[in-house]
Amino acid sequence: MHDSKSSPTLLERTGVVYFPLALVARLPFAMMVVGVLTLVVSARGSLQLGGLSSAIVGIGSAIVGPFIGAAADRYGQRIALLLAAATHSAALVGLAFIAYSDSPDWAMLAVAFAVGATSPQTSPMSRSRLVLIIQNFLPTERRPKIMSQVLAYESAADEVVFVFGPVIVGLLATFFGPPTPILAAAALTLLFIIAFALHHTSAPAKSAAERAETLAPASELARPSLLVVVAGITGVGLVFGSTLTALTAFMQAQGQPEAAGLFYGIMGIGSALLAISVSLFSPKFTLRYRWLVFALFVLAGEALLATASSATQIAVGLAITGIGIGPLLVTLYSLGTARSPEGRSATVMTMLGSGVILGQSLSSAVGGAVAENVGVPAALALPFYAAVFITVAGALNWVLTPSGSGRDL
Repeated sequence: MHDSKSSPTLLERTGVVYFPLALVARLPFAMMVVGVLTLVVSARGSLQLGGLSSAIVGIGSAIVGPFIGAAADRYGQRIALLLAAATHSAALVGLAFIAYSDSPDWAMLAVAFAVGATSPQTSPMSRSRLVLIIQNFLPTERRPKIMSQVLAYESAADEVVFVFGPVIVGLLATFFGPPTPILAAAALTLLFIIAFALHHTSAPAKSAAERAETLAPASELARPSLLVVVAGITGVGLVFGSTLTALTAFMQAQGQPEAAGLFYGIMGIGSALLAISVSLFSPKFTLRYRWLVFALFVLAGEALLATASSATQIAVGLAITGIGIGPLLVTLYSLGTARSPEGRSATVMTMLGSGVILGQSLSSAVGGAVAENVGVPAALALPFYAAVFITVAGALNWVLTPSGSGRDL
């Protein structure tokens, strides 16, 4: 047993610079989907093509992201992130040029796929680093509490960048032109992802012998108890994307499209604050209970949104959704951490991160098409269906999790 007083703290292990660096390094990822949408709509004059482009970005990230995580688990985070940063910034600059060129749409969509496929998985890599530090260097009795605090912080950090990423895109596009957010994301990638890759916390490469000893077979990633968590977190992405699209359509109909970001912030800020408070919950309030309880808040909030006829009702619906969505994200990441096969931490975290971005980009594309072709009320109903999906996944998780299983995950 370690002496708690003499043992190192997490901050001593990471250094003070780590947390602000990891926060800024995840901004390009949060700017990517909306930045591509803004760029393509401006360059090609089609909202539908813009939605399709951002959906393709999400699909690229979801397909290739877990392989980047697997490469980090196998060869170390440093090399995986440096390669991703170089190729991603090149793909972003390429997209900014090809969108305004005479190239056919399919060529631009191919570059959009490359943008998603090369996106550096900063957020999952950060979670993976911190989880490994807690598991390997901190005293056993302090681990559960610190793990809970770290996952709560990481989810709150994601919430903050996912809310402010689109706002930054909007400001840059308004004042400096539509290609600027994408070029800014490329510059941020080169500066901050490379700094993040070179930081001393970067998980090192393992020798072939170490991998054989500490790397669980890839088949363990397909366990139903883990896949249901991936489904649940994809549902959270669906809520993010469909809510932002529905909100934009509603505000456009009211003649105030620029107010959509402010209203979206109601959900995001409440969500981030509640995500941080998760570490204060009693251990008796177990993860499988939390999933269902917070899913019901999302369900109630989105039900209000689906039937909204006024901006006030929208604001109340978003506030209630925010109460559920932040703690739900922390719960899903906690379940993912607990169910990660040995040595597959970065892979699992990128599977979860890719689930969020895939859900967000697909629902943005579908929501945009529904709003344009069917109408605003139909678009407002989509987030409710996403909330139903999360609740069903939570019920399935309940069935897959025996009540006597240790911490009753």
